[in-house]
Amino acid sequence: MIRGAGILLPISSLPSSYGIGTLGREAYAFVDLLVDIKQKYWQILPIGPTIYGDSPYQTISAFAGNHYLIDLDLLVEDKLLESEEIREYNWGTEYSRVDYEAIFENRNKILYKAFERFDINDDDYREFDNSNSWWLETYSVFVTLKQVNDYKPWTKWNEDIKYFDEAVLEEQKKKYFSQINFAKFCQYEFWKQWKNLKEYANSRGIKIICDIPYYVALDSCDVWCNPNRFRIDDDGKVKYVSAALPDKYSSKGQIWGMPLYNWDVHEEEEFNWWKARVKWAAEKVDIIKFNHFSGIIKDYAVLEGTIDFKKTKWFKGPGRKFVNAINEVRGKTPIIADTYCGKTLIPGVNKLLKKSGWLGTKVLMFAFDGDTSNEYLPHNYDNTDIVVYAGTHDNDTLVGFFREKTEFELAYLYEYLNISDRKQIPEGIIRAAYQSIGVVAIIQMQDILGLGNEARMNSPSTVGYNWRWRLNSDRLSEDRRSWIRNLAATYRR
Repeated sequence: MIRGAGILLPISSLPSSYGIGTLGREAYAFVDLLVDIKQKYWQILPIGPTIYGDSPYQTISAFAGNHYLIDLDLLVEDKLLESEEIREYNWGTEYSRVDYEAIFENRNKILYKAFERFDINDDDYREFDNSNSWWLETYSVFVTLKQVNDYKPWTKWNEDIKYFDEAVLEEQKKKYFSQINFAKFCQYEFWKQWKNLKEYANSRGIKIICDIPYYVALDSCDVWCNPNRFRIDDDGKVKYVSAALPDKYSSKGQIWGMPLYNWDVHEEEEFNWWKARVKWAAEKVDIIKFNHFSGIIKDYAVLEGTIDFKKTKWFKGPGRKFVNAINEVRGKTPIIADTYCGKTLIPGVNKLLKKSGWLGTKVLMFAFDGDTSNEYLPHNYDNTDIVVYAGTHDNDTLVGFFREKTEFELAYLYEYLNISDRKQIPEGIIRAAYQSIGVVAIIQMQDILGLGNEARMNSPSTVGYNWRWRLNSDRLSEDRRSWIRNLAATYRR
Protein backbone atom coordinates (compact mmCIF):
# COMPACT_ATOMS: atom_id res chain seq x y z
CA MET A 1 0.00 0.00 0.00
CA ILE A 2 1.10 3.54 -0.75
CA ARG A 3 1.67 5.95 2.12
CA GLY A 4 -1.44 8.08 2.34
CA ALA A 5 -4.50 9.11 4.29
CA GLY A 6 -8.20 8.48 4.02
CA ILE A 7 -11.60 9.07 5.53
CA LEU A 8 -13.97 6.56 7.10
CA LEU A 9 -17.52 7.22 5.94
CA PRO A 10 -20.14 4.49 5.32
CA ILE A 11 -22.18 4.61 2.11
CA SER A 12 -25.32 4.80 4.26
CA SER A 13 -24.06 8.04 5.84
CA LEU A 14 -23.93 9.98 2.58
CA PRO A 15 -26.55 12.68 2.00
CA SER A 16 -29.62 11.83 -0.10
CA SER A 17 -33.24 12.83 -0.50
CA TYR A 18 -34.51 9.30 0.04
CA GLY A 19 -33.64 8.40 3.61
CA ILE A 20 -30.24 6.76 3.32
CA GLY A 21 -26.95 7.30 1.51
CA THR A 22 -26.66 5.53 -1.84
CA LEU A 23 -24.29 4.74 -4.70
CA GLY A 24 -25.41 7.80 -6.63
CA ARG A 25 -24.45 11.45 -7.13
CA GLU A 26 -23.37 12.16 -3.54
CA ALA A 27 -21.01 9.18 -3.54
CA TYR A 28 -19.28 10.57 -6.63
CA ALA A 29 -19.19 14.01 -4.99
CA PHE A 30 -17.50 12.48 -1.93
CA VAL A 31 -14.83 10.94 -4.16
CA ASP A 32 -14.26 14.42 -5.59
CA LEU A 33 -13.96 15.80 -2.05
CA LEU A 34 -11.34 13.18 -1.19
CA VAL A 35 -9.33 14.18 -4.24
CA ASP A 36 -9.66 17.86 -3.37
CA ILE A 37 -8.25 17.36 0.14
CA LYS A 38 -5.40 15.12 -1.07
CA GLN A 39 -6.67 11.81 0.28
CA LYS A 40 -5.90 8.41 -1.25
CA TYR A 41 -8.32 6.10 0.56
CA TRP A 42 -12.05 5.88 1.26
CA GLN A 43 -12.93 3.37 3.95
CA ILE A 44 -16.52 2.19 4.10
CA LEU A 45 -18.33 -0.27 6.35
CA PRO A 46 -19.60 -3.63 5.03
CA ILE A 47 -22.14 -3.31 2.21
CA GLY A 48 -24.13 -6.53 2.69
CA PRO A 49 -27.91 -6.69 3.31
CA THR A 50 -28.77 -6.14 6.98
CA ILE A 51 -31.44 -7.57 9.28
CA TYR A 52 -32.76 -6.77 12.76
CA GLY A 53 -30.56 -4.16 14.40
CA ASP A 54 -29.39 -2.76 11.03
CA SER A 55 -25.77 -3.68 11.70
CA PRO A 56 -23.62 -4.01 8.56
CA TYR A 57 -21.62 -6.59 10.53
CA GLN A 58 -24.64 -8.88 10.83
CA THR A 59 -25.74 -9.59 7.28
CA ILE A 60 -28.00 -12.18 5.69
CA SER A 61 -25.45 -12.98 2.98
CA ALA A 62 -21.68 -13.00 2.71
CA PHE A 63 -21.93 -12.14 -1.01
CA ALA A 64 -24.99 -9.98 -1.66
CA GLY A 65 -25.15 -6.18 -1.69
CA ASN A 66 -27.51 -4.06 0.40
CA HIS A 67 -30.42 -3.06 -1.85
CA TYR A 68 -31.12 -0.09 0.45
CA LEU A 69 -28.02 1.52 -1.07
CA ILE A 70 -29.27 1.35 -4.69
CA ASP A 71 -29.58 4.91 -5.96
CA LEU A 72 -33.12 5.69 -7.08
CA ASP A 73 -32.18 8.70 -9.22
CA LEU A 74 -29.97 6.44 -11.33
CA LEU A 75 -33.01 4.22 -11.90
CA VAL A 76 -34.84 7.34 -13.09
CA GLU A 77 -32.02 7.97 -15.57
CA ASP A 78 -32.46 4.37 -16.78
CA LYS A 79 -36.20 5.12 -17.27
CA LEU A 80 -37.18 2.48 -14.73
CA LEU A 81 -38.73 5.03 -12.35
CA GLU A 82 -40.32 8.47 -12.37
CA SER A 83 -39.13 11.08 -9.87
CA GLU A 84 -42.72 11.74 -8.83
CA GLU A 85 -43.15 8.08 -7.90
CA ILE A 86 -40.19 8.17 -5.53
CA ARG A 87 -41.50 11.27 -3.76
CA GLU A 88 -44.82 9.55 -3.06
CA TYR A 89 -43.15 7.46 -0.35
CA ASN A 90 -42.06 8.36 3.17
CA TRP A 91 -38.28 8.19 3.56
CA GLY A 92 -38.14 9.54 7.11
CA THR A 93 -38.22 13.02 8.55
CA GLU A 94 -34.73 13.33 10.05
CA TYR A 95 -32.19 14.34 7.44
CA SER A 96 -29.29 13.64 9.82
CA ARG A 97 -30.50 10.10 10.65
CA VAL A 98 -31.45 7.02 8.68
CA ASP A 99 -35.04 6.02 9.42
CA TYR A 100 -34.67 2.28 8.92
CA GLU A 101 -38.35 1.64 9.60
CA ALA A 102 -39.37 3.90 6.72
CA ILE A 103 -36.70 2.35 4.48
CA PHE A 104 -37.88 -1.17 5.37
CA GLU A 105 -41.50 -0.28 4.63
CA ASN A 106 -40.94 1.43 1.30
CA ARG A 107 -37.65 0.52 -0.39
CA ASN A 108 -38.87 -2.78 -1.81
CA LYS A 109 -42.09 -1.15 -3.03
CA ILE A 110 -40.32 1.45 -5.15
CA LEU A 111 -37.70 -1.01 -6.36
CA TYR A 112 -40.45 -3.40 -7.44
CA LYS A 113 -41.91 -0.65 -9.62
CA ALA A 114 -38.53 -0.43 -11.34
CA PHE A 115 -38.40 -4.20 -11.69
CA GLU A 116 -41.80 -4.29 -13.41
CA ARG A 117 -40.38 -2.06 -16.17
CA PHE A 118 -37.13 -3.98 -16.46
CA ASP A 119 -36.46 -6.49 -19.22
CA ILE A 120 -35.19 -9.66 -17.57
CA ASN A 121 -34.02 -10.83 -20.98
CA ASP A 122 -31.50 -7.99 -21.08
CA ASP A 123 -28.11 -9.41 -22.11
CA ASP A 124 -26.17 -7.78 -19.27
CA TYR A 125 -28.68 -9.00 -16.72
CA ARG A 126 -28.58 -12.56 -18.07
CA GLU A 127 -24.78 -12.49 -17.95
CA PHE A 128 -24.87 -11.26 -14.35
CA ASP A 129 -27.38 -13.97 -13.42
CA ASN A 130 -25.34 -16.74 -15.02
CA SER A 131 -21.92 -15.70 -13.77
CA ASN A 132 -23.14 -15.22 -10.19
CA SER A 133 -25.49 -18.19 -9.97
CA TRP A 134 -23.18 -19.92 -7.45
CA TRP A 135 -24.44 -17.55 -4.72
CA LEU A 136 -27.28 -15.60 -6.35
CA GLU A 137 -29.69 -18.54 -6.71
CA THR A 138 -29.73 -19.50 -3.05
CA TYR A 139 -29.70 -15.90 -1.85
CA SER A 140 -32.67 -14.93 -4.03
CA VAL A 141 -34.70 -17.91 -2.84
CA PHE A 142 -33.76 -17.19 0.77
CA VAL A 143 -34.85 -13.54 0.77
CA THR A 144 -38.03 -14.45 -1.08
CA LEU A 145 -38.91 -17.07 1.52
CA LYS A 146 -38.26 -14.54 4.28
CA GLN A 147 -40.67 -12.10 2.67
CA VAL A 148 -43.48 -14.64 2.19
CA ASN A 149 -42.95 -15.83 5.77
CA ASP A 150 -43.36 -12.33 7.26
CA TYR A 151 -39.59 -11.97 7.70
CA LYS A 152 -39.45 -14.66 10.36
CA PRO A 153 -36.01 -16.27 10.77
CA TRP A 154 -35.52 -19.49 8.82
CA THR A 155 -35.38 -21.44 12.08
CA LYS A 156 -39.12 -20.72 12.48
CA TRP A 157 -40.16 -21.68 8.94
CA ASN A 158 -42.30 -24.71 8.18
CA GLU A 159 -40.49 -28.03 8.08
CA ASP A 160 -40.80 -28.36 4.27
CA ILE A 161 -38.57 -25.32 3.66
CA LYS A 162 -36.66 -25.06 6.92
CA TYR A 163 -34.12 -27.68 5.89
CA PHE A 164 -32.34 -26.69 2.70
CA ASP A 165 -31.65 -29.06 -0.17
CA GLU A 166 -31.65 -28.85 -3.96
CA ALA A 167 -35.23 -30.15 -4.19
CA VAL A 168 -36.44 -27.30 -1.96
CA LEU A 169 -34.50 -24.83 -4.06
CA GLU A 170 -35.99 -25.99 -7.36
CA GLU A 171 -39.53 -26.15 -5.98
CA GLN A 172 -39.39 -22.60 -4.60
CA LYS A 173 -37.87 -21.22 -7.82
CA LYS A 174 -40.95 -22.41 -9.70
CA LYS A 175 -43.40 -21.30 -7.01
CA TYR A 176 -42.03 -17.77 -6.60
CA PHE A 177 -40.53 -17.12 -10.01
CA SER A 178 -41.30 -13.39 -10.15
CA GLN A 179 -40.27 -12.60 -6.56
CA ILE A 180 -36.99 -14.46 -7.00
CA ASN A 181 -36.22 -12.56 -10.18
CA PHE A 182 -36.95 -9.33 -8.30
CA ALA A 183 -34.29 -10.26 -5.72
CA LYS A 184 -31.85 -10.95 -8.57
CA PHE A 185 -32.74 -7.64 -10.21
CA CYS A 186 -31.89 -5.78 -6.98
CA GLN A 187 -28.50 -7.46 -6.87
CA TYR A 188 -27.89 -6.67 -10.53
CA GLU A 189 -28.63 -2.99 -9.98
CA PHE A 190 -26.58 -2.83 -6.80
CA TRP A 191 -23.44 -4.36 -8.27
CA LYS A 192 -23.79 -2.39 -11.52
CA GLN A 193 -23.93 0.87 -9.58
CA TRP A 194 -21.11 -0.29 -7.29
CA LYS A 195 -18.86 -1.19 -10.25
CA ASN A 196 -19.38 2.23 -11.82
CA LEU A 197 -18.66 4.05 -8.55
CA LYS A 198 -15.51 2.04 -7.85
CA GLU A 199 -14.23 2.62 -11.39
CA TYR A 200 -14.78 6.35 -10.96
CA ALA A 201 -12.99 6.38 -7.60
CA ASN A 202 -10.05 4.44 -9.00
CA SER A 203 -9.85 6.72 -12.05
CA ARG A 204 -9.41 9.65 -9.65
CA GLY A 205 -6.72 7.88 -7.62
CA ILE A 206 -8.95 6.84 -4.71
CA LYS A 207 -8.79 3.26 -3.39
CA ILE A 208 -11.71 1.78 -1.49
CA ILE A 209 -11.19 -0.08 1.79
CA CYS A 210 -14.07 -2.30 2.92
CA ASP A 211 -14.57 -4.61 5.90
CA ILE A 212 -15.31 -8.30 5.65
CA PRO A 213 -17.40 -9.13 8.74
CA TYR A 214 -15.88 -12.08 10.54
CA TYR A 215 -19.27 -13.59 11.43
CA VAL A 216 -22.56 -13.94 9.57
CA ALA A 217 -26.01 -13.86 11.14
CA LEU A 218 -27.74 -17.06 12.24
CA ASP A 219 -30.68 -15.88 10.14
CA SER A 220 -28.65 -15.79 6.95
CA CYS A 221 -28.60 -17.57 3.64
CA ASP A 222 -25.12 -18.91 4.40
CA VAL A 223 -26.23 -20.68 7.57
CA TRP A 224 -29.53 -21.88 6.08
CA CYS A 225 -27.73 -23.48 3.12
CA ASN A 226 -24.82 -24.99 5.05
CA PRO A 227 -25.62 -25.31 8.76
CA ASN A 228 -22.86 -27.91 9.14
CA ARG A 229 -20.30 -25.12 8.78
CA PHE A 230 -21.49 -23.56 12.04
CA ARG A 231 -21.84 -24.67 15.65
CA ILE A 232 -25.62 -25.16 15.60
CA ASP A 233 -27.84 -28.18 16.22
CA ASP A 234 -30.26 -29.79 13.77
CA ASP A 235 -33.06 -27.37 14.69
CA GLY A 236 -30.93 -24.30 14.08
CA LYS A 237 -30.37 -23.65 17.78
CA VAL A 238 -27.05 -22.49 19.17
CA LYS A 239 -25.57 -23.16 22.59
CA TYR A 240 -22.86 -20.48 22.49
CA VAL A 241 -22.86 -17.22 20.55
CA SER A 242 -20.10 -14.82 19.56
CA ALA A 243 -19.02 -12.21 22.09
CA ALA A 244 -16.11 -9.97 23.04
CA LEU A 245 -14.28 -9.43 26.31
CA PRO A 246 -14.68 -6.12 28.15
CA ASP A 247 -12.41 -3.60 26.46
CA LYS A 248 -12.07 0.06 25.55
CA TYR A 249 -14.89 -0.22 23.06
CA SER A 250 -17.25 -1.58 25.71
CA SER A 251 -16.35 -1.73 29.40
CA LYS A 252 -19.02 -4.41 30.03
CA GLY A 253 -18.08 -6.57 27.06
CA GLN A 254 -20.12 -7.24 23.95
CA ILE A 255 -22.55 -9.98 22.97
CA TRP A 256 -22.78 -10.16 19.19
CA GLY A 257 -25.11 -13.16 19.17
CA MET A 258 -23.91 -14.76 15.95
CA PRO A 259 -23.11 -18.46 15.53
CA LEU A 260 -19.54 -19.71 15.84
CA TYR A 261 -17.80 -21.57 13.05
CA ASN A 262 -17.36 -25.32 12.95
CA TRP A 263 -13.73 -25.09 11.93
CA ASP A 264 -13.34 -28.85 11.51
CA VAL A 265 -15.80 -28.75 8.62
CA HIS A 266 -14.18 -25.67 7.07
CA GLU A 267 -10.80 -27.34 7.22
CA GLU A 268 -12.19 -30.53 5.62
CA GLU A 269 -13.56 -28.33 2.82
CA GLU A 270 -10.15 -26.63 2.50
CA PHE A 271 -11.79 -23.35 3.60
CA ASN A 272 -13.57 -23.11 0.24
CA TRP A 273 -16.43 -20.94 1.54
CA TRP A 274 -13.98 -18.48 3.05
CA LYS A 275 -11.84 -18.54 -0.07
CA ALA A 276 -14.92 -17.67 -2.11
CA ARG A 277 -15.72 -14.76 0.25
CA VAL A 278 -12.23 -13.30 0.02
CA LYS A 279 -11.90 -13.82 -3.73
CA TRP A 280 -15.30 -12.16 -4.23
CA ALA A 281 -14.30 -9.23 -2.00
CA ALA A 282 -10.95 -8.86 -3.76
CA GLU A 283 -12.82 -8.43 -7.04
CA LYS A 284 -15.11 -5.76 -5.60
CA VAL A 285 -12.84 -3.54 -3.46
CA ASP A 286 -9.24 -2.39 -3.47
CA ILE A 287 -8.27 -3.25 0.12
CA ILE A 288 -9.96 -5.74 2.46
CA LYS A 289 -10.21 -5.01 6.16
CA PHE A 290 -10.54 -8.28 8.05
CA ASN A 291 -12.79 -7.74 11.04
CA HIS A 292 -11.95 -9.55 14.33
CA PHE A 293 -8.56 -11.02 13.41
CA SER A 294 -8.10 -12.49 16.90
CA GLY A 295 -10.95 -14.93 16.21
CA ILE A 296 -8.60 -16.82 13.91
CA ILE A 297 -6.61 -17.70 17.03
CA LYS A 298 -9.39 -18.08 19.55
CA ASP A 299 -13.14 -17.34 19.64
CA TYR A 300 -14.75 -15.93 22.79
CA ALA A 301 -18.38 -16.93 23.33
CA VAL A 302 -21.20 -16.70 25.87
CA LEU A 303 -24.06 -19.05 26.58
CA GLU A 304 -26.94 -18.17 24.24
CA GLY A 305 -29.80 -16.31 25.87
CA THR A 306 -27.74 -14.98 28.78
CA ILE A 307 -25.93 -11.73 29.52
CA ASP A 308 -23.83 -13.38 32.20
CA PHE A 309 -20.17 -13.07 31.21
CA LYS A 310 -19.32 -15.74 33.77
CA LYS A 311 -20.91 -18.32 31.45
CA THR A 312 -18.30 -18.06 28.76
CA LYS A 313 -16.16 -20.38 26.73
CA TRP A 314 -13.16 -20.16 24.41
CA PHE A 315 -13.11 -22.01 21.10
CA LYS A 316 -9.89 -22.65 19.23
CA GLY A 317 -9.62 -21.00 15.81
CA PRO A 318 -7.99 -22.38 12.64
CA GLY A 319 -4.82 -20.27 12.93
CA ARG A 320 -2.10 -20.38 10.29
CA LYS A 321 -3.97 -22.84 8.03
CA PHE A 322 -6.77 -20.32 7.59
CA VAL A 323 -4.41 -17.44 6.81
CA ASN A 324 -2.55 -19.54 4.25
CA ALA A 325 -5.85 -20.43 2.57
CA ILE A 326 -6.86 -16.78 2.36
CA ASN A 327 -3.47 -15.78 0.95
CA GLU A 328 -3.93 -18.33 -1.84
CA VAL A 329 -6.85 -16.38 -3.30
CA ARG A 330 -6.43 -12.72 -2.37
CA GLY A 331 -3.97 -12.07 -5.17
CA LYS A 332 -2.39 -8.64 -4.80
CA THR A 333 -5.25 -7.25 -2.71
CA PRO A 334 -3.87 -5.95 0.62
CA ILE A 335 -5.59 -7.07 3.81
CA ILE A 336 -5.82 -4.98 6.97
CA ALA A 337 -6.21 -7.05 10.14
CA ASP A 338 -8.29 -5.63 12.97
CA THR A 339 -6.08 -6.90 15.78
CA TYR A 340 -7.68 -5.20 18.77
CA CYS A 341 -9.09 -7.86 21.11
CA GLY A 342 -9.62 -6.62 24.64
CA LYS A 343 -7.45 -5.38 27.48
CA THR A 344 -4.93 -8.16 27.01
CA LEU A 345 -3.80 -9.28 23.58
CA ILE A 346 -4.53 -12.95 22.96
CA PRO A 347 -1.22 -14.84 22.79
CA GLY A 348 -0.29 -15.61 19.22
CA VAL A 349 -2.13 -12.72 17.54
CA ASN A 350 0.97 -10.64 16.79
CA LYS A 351 2.95 -13.71 15.79
CA LEU A 352 0.25 -14.78 13.31
CA LEU A 353 -0.07 -11.24 11.99
CA LYS A 354 3.65 -11.09 11.19
CA LYS A 355 3.47 -14.41 9.33
CA SER A 356 0.31 -13.43 7.44
CA GLY A 357 1.75 -10.51 5.50
CA TRP A 358 -1.33 -8.47 6.44
CA LEU A 359 -1.26 -4.97 7.87
CA GLY A 360 -1.98 -4.32 11.56
CA THR A 361 -4.05 -1.55 13.12
CA LYS A 362 -3.54 1.04 15.86
CA VAL A 363 -6.22 3.27 17.44
CA LEU A 364 -4.82 6.55 18.76
CA MET A 365 -7.87 7.24 20.91
CA PHE A 366 -6.70 4.45 23.23
CA ALA A 367 -3.07 5.59 23.40
CA PHE A 368 -3.14 8.25 26.11
CA ASP A 369 -3.60 6.41 29.40
CA GLY A 370 -0.31 7.73 30.80
CA ASP A 371 1.62 4.54 30.08
CA THR A 372 4.56 5.46 27.86
CA SER A 373 4.80 1.85 26.66
CA ASN A 374 1.20 1.82 25.38
CA GLU A 375 1.30 0.01 22.04
CA TYR A 376 -0.93 2.61 20.40
CA LEU A 377 1.47 5.50 21.02
CA PRO A 378 3.26 6.33 17.75
CA HIS A 379 6.74 6.19 19.28
CA ASN A 380 6.16 2.49 20.02
CA TYR A 381 5.34 1.49 16.42
CA ASP A 382 7.99 -0.94 15.22
CA ASN A 383 7.15 -1.06 11.51
CA THR A 384 5.30 0.83 8.80
CA ASP A 385 2.79 -1.94 7.94
CA ILE A 386 0.16 -0.31 10.13
CA VAL A 387 -3.12 1.48 9.47
CA VAL A 388 -3.50 4.19 12.11
CA TYR A 389 -7.00 5.24 13.17
CA ALA A 390 -7.82 8.27 15.28
CA GLY A 391 -10.98 6.43 16.35
CA THR A 392 -13.37 3.88 14.89
CA HIS A 393 -17.08 3.47 14.20
CA ASP A 394 -17.41 1.44 17.42
CA ASN A 395 -16.43 4.13 19.90
CA ASP A 396 -17.10 7.74 20.82
CA THR A 397 -16.10 10.53 18.52
CA LEU A 398 -12.86 12.24 19.55
CA VAL A 399 -14.80 15.19 20.95
CA GLY A 400 -17.15 12.88 22.87
CA PHE A 401 -14.44 10.58 24.20
CA PHE A 402 -12.31 13.30 25.78
CA ARG A 403 -15.12 15.61 26.86
CA GLU A 404 -15.57 13.95 30.27
CA LYS A 405 -11.88 13.41 31.03
CA THR A 406 -10.37 15.37 33.91
CA GLU A 407 -7.43 17.70 33.43
CA PHE A 408 -5.33 15.22 35.42
CA GLU A 409 -6.26 12.41 33.01
CA LEU A 410 -5.41 14.63 30.05
CA ALA A 411 -2.03 15.82 31.33
CA TYR A 412 0.02 13.20 29.47
CA LEU A 413 -1.97 13.72 26.27
CA TYR A 414 -1.36 17.49 26.43
CA GLU A 415 2.36 16.91 26.87
CA TYR A 416 2.57 14.29 24.11
CA LEU A 417 0.64 16.30 21.53
CA ASN A 418 2.16 19.62 22.61
CA ILE A 419 -1.24 21.22 23.21
CA SER A 420 -2.78 22.97 26.20
CA ASP A 421 -6.55 22.86 25.73
CA ARG A 422 -9.08 20.03 25.30
CA LYS A 423 -10.52 21.84 22.29
CA GLN A 424 -7.22 21.18 20.54
CA ILE A 425 -7.37 17.40 21.14
CA PRO A 426 -9.12 16.28 17.93
CA GLU A 427 -6.74 18.20 15.70
CA GLY A 428 -3.77 17.06 17.78
CA ILE A 429 -4.70 13.39 17.43
CA ILE A 430 -5.42 13.72 13.71
CA ARG A 431 -2.02 15.35 13.26
CA ALA A 432 -0.37 12.54 15.24
CA ALA A 433 -1.99 9.96 12.94
CA TYR A 434 -0.65 11.79 9.88
CA GLN A 435 2.80 12.15 11.46
CA SER A 436 3.11 8.48 12.34
CA ILE A 437 5.15 5.95 10.41
CA GLY A 438 1.99 3.91 9.69
CA VAL A 439 1.54 3.56 5.94
CA VAL A 440 -2.11 4.72 6.10
CA ALA A 441 -3.91 7.12 8.42
CA ILE A 442 -7.73 6.87 8.53
CA ILE A 443 -9.94 9.47 10.22
CA GLN A 444 -13.71 9.23 10.74
CA MET A 445 -15.66 11.93 8.95
CA GLN A 446 -17.27 12.87 12.28
CA ASP A 447 -13.82 13.59 13.70
CA ILE A 448 -12.77 15.61 10.67
CA LEU A 449 -15.89 17.72 11.30
CA GLY A 450 -15.25 17.91 15.07
CA LEU A 451 -18.65 16.47 16.00
CA GLY A 452 -19.66 15.12 19.42
CA ASN A 453 -21.30 11.86 20.39
CA GLU A 454 -24.57 12.90 18.78
CA ALA A 455 -22.79 11.72 15.62
CA ARG A 456 -21.54 8.42 17.05
CA MET A 457 -22.05 5.56 14.59
CA ASN A 458 -22.33 2.58 16.94
CA SER A 459 -22.49 1.85 20.65
CA PRO A 460 -21.58 -1.84 21.01
CA SER A 461 -24.12 -4.14 22.69
CA THR A 462 -27.00 -1.70 22.18
CA VAL A 463 -29.84 -1.85 19.65
CA GLY A 464 -32.14 0.81 18.23
CA TYR A 465 -30.02 3.91 17.69
CA ASN A 466 -26.96 2.64 15.86
CA TRP A 467 -25.78 2.90 12.24
CA ARG A 468 -28.01 5.94 11.63
CA TRP A 469 -25.75 8.99 11.43
CA ARG A 470 -25.78 10.82 8.11
CA LEU A 471 -23.71 13.60 6.61
CA ASN A 472 -26.11 16.34 5.57
CA SER A 473 -25.76 19.95 6.64
CA ASP A 474 -22.31 19.23 8.09
CA ARG A 475 -19.90 20.04 5.30
CA LEU A 476 -16.21 20.85 5.31
CA SER A 477 -15.43 24.56 5.21
CA GLU A 478 -12.67 25.77 2.92
CA ASP A 479 -10.51 26.47 5.98
CA ARG A 480 -10.92 22.87 7.11
CA ARG A 481 -10.17 21.54 3.65
CA SER A 482 -7.03 23.66 3.50
CA TRP A 483 -5.89 22.34 6.89
CA ILE A 484 -6.25 18.71 5.76
CA ARG A 485 -4.48 19.39 2.47
CA ASN A 486 -1.62 20.92 4.41
CA LEU A 487 -1.36 17.89 6.72
CA ALA A 488 -1.31 15.54 3.75
CA ALA A 489 1.46 17.53 2.08
CA THR A 490 3.51 18.09 5.26
CA TYR A 491 3.58 14.40 6.23
CA ARG A 492 3.81 12.96 2.71
CA ARG A 493 0.35 11.48 2.80
